[in-house]
Amino acid sequence: MTEWTEGWKNSHIQESEDVKTQEGECSMCAGVMMRSGTGTHTSAGGIIYTGEWLEDKMHSRGTLNHPSGALYEGEFKDNMYHGTGRYTFPDGSTYKGPFNKNKLEGDGAFTDTQGLVWTGEFHGKAALGLKMQHNI
Repeated sequence: MTEWTEGWKNSHIQESEDVKTQEGECSMCAGVMMRSGTGTHTSAGGIIYTGEWLEDKMHSRGTLNHPSGALYEGEFKDNMYHGTGRYTFPDGSTYKGPFNKNKLEGDGAFTDTQGLVWTGEFHGKAALGLKMQHNI
């Protein structure tokens, strides 16, 4: 068993009922082990996160793979898609652009399953006035 001291970082592999595997850096803070630094977390449901952690939350850059085939690659803040990223939907369509608290937010591009690219202003589920790009 590892002797922990406050603020000490250690490489850690964990398995439990709700966590299939957790491998990466962790530290003790106020007697609680928290993920910090770089690591990979696989949930019992098959969701895999590889990237940076801060105070036991997905933070900075990372990749989140869902069993459905959905994939997010980009910036995280407080366990949410936040900043610039790319989300691939299970059907293969993609959105690339800014996210704000898990929502599409700002100038982005959506590529549908036929390869057509639609650009414009996204606000959550709304995207009024999108323009289709033409490659000539």
